[in-house]
Amino acid sequence: MTTSATSGTGPTENSMRRALKRARDGVALDVAEAAVLLQARGADLAGLTASAARVRDAGLEAAGRPGVITYSKSVFIPLTRLCRDRCHYCTFVTVPGKLRRAGHGMFMSPDEVLDIARKGAALGCKEALITLGDKPEDRWPEAREWLDAHGYDDTIAYVRAVSIRILEETGLLPHLNPGVMTWTDFQRLKPVAPSMGMMLETTATRLWSEPGGPHHGSPDKEPAVRLRVLEDAGRSSVPFTSGLLIGIGETYEERAESLFALRKVSRAYHGIQELIIQNFRAKPDTAMRGMPDAELDELVATVAVARHIMGPSACLQAPPNLVDSEYERLIGAGIDDWGGVSPLTIDHVNPERPWPQIEELTERSRAAGFSLRERLCVYPEFVRRGEPWLDPRLRPHVAALADPATGLALPDAPVEGRPWQEPEEAFTAAGRTDLHASIDTEGRTGDRRADFDEVYGDWEALREAAAPGMAPERIDTDVRAALRTAADDPTRLTDAEALALLHADGPALDALCRVADDVRRSAVGDDVTYIVTRNINFTNVCYTGCRFCAFAQRRTDADAYTLSLEQVADRAQQAWDVGAVEVCMQGGIHPDLPGTAYFDIAKAVKERVPGMHVHAFSPMEVVNGATRTGMPVREWLTAAKEAGLDSVPGTAAEILDDEVRWVLTKGKLPAATWIEVIRTAHELGIRSSSTMMYGHVDQPRHWLGHLRTLAGIQRETGGFTEFVTLPFIHTNAPVYLAGIARPGPSVRDNRAVTAMARLLLHPWIPNIQTSWVKLGTEGAAEMLRSGANDLGGTLMEETISRMAGSSYGSYKSVRDLVAVAEAAGRPAKPRTTLYGDVPEERQRAAEASDGHLPDLLPVLD
Repeated sequence: MTTSATSGTGPTENSMRRALKRARDGVALDVAEAAVLLQARGADLAGLTASAARVRDAGLEAAGRPGVITYSKSVFIPLTRLCRDRCHYCTFVTVPGKLRRAGHGMFMSPDEVLDIARKGAALGCKEALITLGDKPEDRWPEAREWLDAHGYDDTIAYVRAVSIRILEETGLLPHLNPGVMTWTDFQRLKPVAPSMGMMLETTATRLWSEPGGPHHGSPDKEPAVRLRVLEDAGRSSVPFTSGLLIGIGETYEERAESLFALRKVSRAYHGIQELIIQNFRAKPDTAMRGMPDAELDELVATVAVARHIMGPSACLQAPPNLVDSEYERLIGAGIDDWGGVSPLTIDHVNPERPWPQIEELTERSRAAGFSLRERLCVYPEFVRRGEPWLDPRLRPHVAALADPATGLALPDAPVEGRPWQEPEEAFTAAGRTDLHASIDTEGRTGDRRADFDEVYGDWEALREAAAPGMAPERIDTDVRAALRTAADDPTRLTDAEALALLHADGPALDALCRVADDVRRSAVGDDVTYIVTRNINFTNVCYTGCRFCAFAQRRTDADAYTLSLEQVADRAQQAWDVGAVEVCMQGGIHPDLPGTAYFDIAKAVKERVPGMHVHAFSPMEVVNGATRTGMPVREWLTAAKEAGLDSVPGTAAEILDDEVRWVLTKGKLPAATWIEVIRTAHELGIRSSSTMMYGHVDQPRHWLGHLRTLAGIQRETGGFTEFVTLPFIHTNAPVYLAGIARPGPSVRDNRAVTAMARLLLHPWIPNIQTSWVKLGTEGAAEMLRSGANDLGGTLMEETISRMAGSSYGSYKSVRDLVAVAEAAGRPAKPRTTLYGDVPEERQRAAEASDGHLPDLLPVLD
């Protein structure tokens, strides 16, 4: 099927006239109208492009660069031409035998890469466009052997390493096109490249799934996979380039749907820096050599429709070497960028189509009424935005080449290598370091951080995404039968029965809690356990964009702080002096903290207090540390263990269902990555807690899936020490302030979740913990009557829940916790992190200081 084929004849004159009027009047188009406009020709196309150009001009005016078309002066580096995909139009990809016969390696060597980059720098180029095939090691043993021989775990590791050398030895800025990437890949590559890209090409699944289609046999060309990559780029705050390849067999409706899919991602994350509209050109020696080229009118109409759909602020590019010098028509259709143009290297994807001379582009742009300006690989908007879009380690490299006023390139800036390194003085105490204490006396400065409207993505798009997941569902299962199963053998509960019990209320809920309490008694007895511990949140500076979190701050916000290593050690020492057996340490994902900072924190505590159990670093922090150091997660955890890490908190789980997760958070790790980190920790002998935060945009079906997942992990590893219920604190949570989340769980929800955690995790996770910080004394006592057996810790300081609006304080004395247990009619018993017996010496120290702890809390400069 050619690109001009549709399901029927062309559009009627009336439908074209209506669609053109809506475009001309600035009315939002739908897919059907866009499909009509994609077929505009002659006078209709002239009218369409005229209105598109007006939209573009308004955007350039608003951006402060009226009448400017941009380009990037670049070198093209084909790092490897091996690929696991089989696209039927591609001549870039080759096979190992051809590379060997041509005298080439499976990958370009670092010396070959740097030779091109140095020559480009000498010519004033500022971008190193690194393009390669998708995961060649998955298909070609020769690629795997090359990587192994050179010490790289995978292709992404080599891309990272060579990017660092380009930055340090040439000064060019890498723009990375390694194909399909995972969320973790983005974390690995973000510190070494200010921008990345991957063409969406099309959302027409049939072109991938059906034999004979252009993408058949190419796992990385599945549209759903590529859309996930675009979303992960947005979640990771990576300035990202994408676009369409037109004329590969899609219909007009499919092309329109592809544009709307790109708009949806752009709206949600504000991270697509440019869209490339590229026309198919048939090449000899390919399966699609007989396909007709996409005509120029097709390209012009698609550019114009893309401009109308994406709006004035979008940046649109059409490669100038693919249009036979018809530059004016593309400018007239609404482009504002020519893409990368190299004075040195060829276009390796389209080697038969040489780049135009920059002087020619300048003249042709001027003839159309535009001046040509050089930009960097990262677009001006993102240069000006700064954090979180630019990693601190890249800021000096970008700043050396960018005009601070416009964000465009400084044409005459010297292009020279600069050190790529961690920021200095990462552990300088700064900001409101007394927040752990003053949050209880003075409160927070404001109810939201200063970048509330930007850091979390688009709230309106989020409301649309959240709505389906929040819809309740009808439950028809007999609750009485489910209760009988739970009482007889909770391991036999079906999903339908469990879901019915999670919805239980009234007498049925009371009965459920009695059953759960009976199971608790038989599993762990009547003792209510607690731990003398201190929370240490070493920084609250974070740009991850978790929409439920009121703790995270920008570095410039009034409530932001970072502790020094000495302050962390001082707080651990204080805790030890008053009987603590554990410190629980977590912090924001501070962009200045190196990946080795976590090792330093653990060492600082162990050196000061060798006997203290270090329970620290959520899976999100583990991934952050691993990706920043370039280490695999297993290797990083091993090093952390050697530095003094004893166990990890199972926080950052929230709800292990990405349907909910991507509403709750913009940039936190996916559920699969959380599971991978926890499993790896358990395999290394590092035990963890497990958690679930509920009562926001979730439903009982999500709780069930989460608990089933945890039970499955525990059956495999046995590494969980306990399960902790974390009711959502809504008061200052951004997702609640934006009107999306509900105001936390009800009492009914809390009882049902606690009871069902006991039943669904039995007998695998014997300890169920309730949170006095979030529920208060009476609420915690009620949960002890509903299946819980643990009260958590004294905490000594607690900032995260208090910043969110919890009103239950930051400290409970041992006497307070004993009183909670007594209110539930049960005895209390101290424990260690791993639920062992507490040494007598520690118990005596805790008893001697009990109730006097708050006087010791402030640790100020």
